[in-house]
Amino acid sequence: QVHLVESGGGLVQAGGSLTLSCAASGSIFTSSIMGWYRQGRGNKRELVASITTEGSTNYADSVKGRFTISRDNAKNTVDLQMNSLKPEDTAVYYCNANIKQTVLSIGMNYWGQGTQVTVSS
Repeated sequence: QVHLVESGGGLVQAGGSLTLSCAASGSIFTSSIMGWYRQGRGNKRELVASITTEGSTNYADSVKGRFTISRDNAKNTVDLQMNSLKPEDTAVYYCNANIKQTVLSIGMNYWGQGTQVTVSS
């Protein structure tokens, strides 16, 4: 079994910063893409940022230049540094990882439970 646990959400004023962290635990052989998604009230879940094992990153246009994703392959962790936060960044943020549990298994998608980020104006 694999578990993703997020931390670091909270309430912050516009212009402030937060760092979200996610740790994957359990039976993990390797993880390929890890990333962060968010879902605001009444909205669909959307990709915020992702990062490959090699460190290639991808960002939603709305967060480019403000958010930075990073990972530690040895610890199976992924962080999201969020700067210059805006009220429209308010959402539940979910960690996501594609994980292989054995060398022969296929990669499966896992989700964290979500952490609330609220940006006040």
